[in-house]
Amino acid sequence: MTWVWIVLIGGALLAAMIFVLKMPRAGWEITAAALLFGILGYRLQGHPGLAGSPTEALENAKLADATLLKERQQMSSSGAAYGRAGSWMVLADALTRQGQFGAAADILHKATLENPQDADLWVAQGNALIGHAGGAITPAAKLAFTRAATIAPDHRGPPFFIGLALAQGGRLAEARTIWADLLARSPADAPYRNDLQARLGQIDAILAESAGAPVGAGAPAAAAAPQPSPAPAAPGPR
Repeated sequence: MTWVWIVLIGGALLAAMIFVLKMPRAGWEITAAALLFGILGYRLQGHPGLAGSPTEALENAKLADATLLKERQQMSSSGAAYGRAGSWMVLADALTRQGQFGAAADILHKATLENPQDADLWVAQGNALIGHAGGAITPAAKLAFTRAATIAPDHRGPPFFIGLALAQGGRLAEARTIWADLLARSPADAPYRNDLQARLGQIDAILAESAGAPVGAGAPAAAAAPQPSPAPAAPGPR
């Protein structure tokens, strides 16, 4: 009975394409053959009676942090959420929000091949590669951030996200040095400035606590390194 319904659905789909969507007569045979081929393939390999066996996603969607995506956009060298290669960035960000960092890095690799002088693409690729590596700064991610910094020396993205990865890896002193320098050269009205100051306050609190000194009144106490996840976008996994 299942196959009867499949054939009927296939026939209805073909009829809809012919009479509703006005498919040209020249395409009728090809479309019918494609539908038949799909039905036969499912007949040979499909097992509709078997129970489903869902598997966990290869990458953790929880790692995708919308705040970090927004910050990367705010740090764009063009001052806009998406620059010249906006369509690539939109697609990569959508994949990043789903935790699909590897796929996002692949997309951004293609984008940088077509737009090698777009610093924002290189920054986004570095973020995606770090996310794909579980927060580690891989050689490919370093290369992406280096390319971005070479193209746009004043770009805020590379130092921010390198500092983030260092902090997540427990290298707080190094992260603090990078972030403090970034804060010092950031405009007073930069939209990401308050968040950067808060992150520096967390690091200061942790370092003071680990050194046995009292945590300052203005710095929030914390028991671990700042843990926001890396965001999404440069050369794809090689």
